[in-house]
Amino acid sequence: MEYVRDRKSNVSFSLHDSRILNMEIIRDTLSLKLDRIYQIADDEEKWHQGIIEFTRVDIDECDIMMFNTPYGYNGEKSFSGKSLSVEEFNAKFPNAEFEIVTEGYNGYDTVFQGWIWQNDDDPLFGIMRIWNMGDMIYRIIE
Repeated sequence: MEYVRDRKSNVSFSLHDSRILNMEIIRDTLSLKLDRIYQIADDEEKWHQGIIEFTRVDIDECDIMMFNTPYGYNGEKSFSGKSLSVEEFNAKFPNAEFEIVTEGYNGYDTVFQGWIWQNDDDPLFGIMRIWNMGDMIYRIIE
């Protein structure tokens, strides 16, 4: 099944607590394979495995920020981390999973915040920014 969030319609899905298992870029399309996509239907929460496709992506405007200490050092308001392109992230962290805690949709900018898990290491806080002028397509795997 396929559902489209096209900035004019609102679909009944949530990605909260979902994990991005894999990211793939083909031309101007970014595909995210997720372990689960939540849906509210008939007053019941269900989940499905699936793929989210962002079309007409400006890949140069997409990045993943990784924070080593998201809440500062010893009470000081500071942080350390790095910003990586999606390609750099995939190359440096091929087995990482991005757990989505919050999701935001603002015009052409989609922002996911959450935890980046790699092997048995403690997770890092991360922010993923996706800039696309096309659709966000939910491809549900039954």
